[in-house]
Amino acid sequence: MINLKQMNINAIKIVVYEDNPDLRESLTVLLKGSMGFDLVGAFINCEKVIEQMQELSPDVVLMDIDMPIANGLKGLKDIKKTAPSVNVLMFTVFEDNESIFDAICSGAVGYLLKRTPPARLLESIYDAHHGGAPMTSSIARKVLQMLPSQPQQKSLDTSHNLTDRETEILGLLVKGNSYKMIADKSNISMDTVRSHIKKIYEKLHVHSQTEAVAKAIHQRIV
Repeated sequence: MINLKQMNINAIKIVVYEDNPDLRESLTVLLKGSMGFDLVGAFINCEKVIEQMQELSPDVVLMDIDMPIANGLKGLKDIKKTAPSVNVLMFTVFEDNESIFDAICSGAVGYLLKRTPPARLLESIYDAHHGGAPMTSSIARKVLQMLPSQPQQKSLDTSHNLTDRETEILGLLVKGNSYKMIADKSNISMDTVRSHIKKIYEKLHVHSQTEAVAKAIHQRIV
């Protein structure tokens, strides 16, 4: 598990939307008991999401989809209209392409299934807050499959001037590794991973992990 205290950063403020009372309580216990995470609200649905965003000012929202009165996809759209800087991470049982596509197109930064282990969930919240796009591996595969099909290209120069280390890290992203896993496998710090990924985005002219992975695959960069 990430030790955020040692990294000397502020706790991540989180709001949870989950109608299952047992899961909502489990998430509450997990987040309140984990260093570096500050649960500021947990709600049964998104009926008052706009007011709650204004009052609580969270960094990350953990969002279920199937909830009564106002579901997670409506809540996501309301958040992106009124508080676009809030990172919304979908947390659901739905694996259908329509739900995934709607969530990603509406501004969700990540998409996790509820079978995600607690340690991985905390890591994903951290990644979402720091510019990552965490997804359950099966979801990431579906996202790539939904991208418009393009003929793979192999131009004279598809390196985009990536360094060996940046190419290595991009390759690990393509394989579905999280920032923490990349740091461990490359024997570097999380801050260094984020720095490399920022440079990768700049060189590839992309703005998200999904775009970077798609470009790497289509142009055979790795």
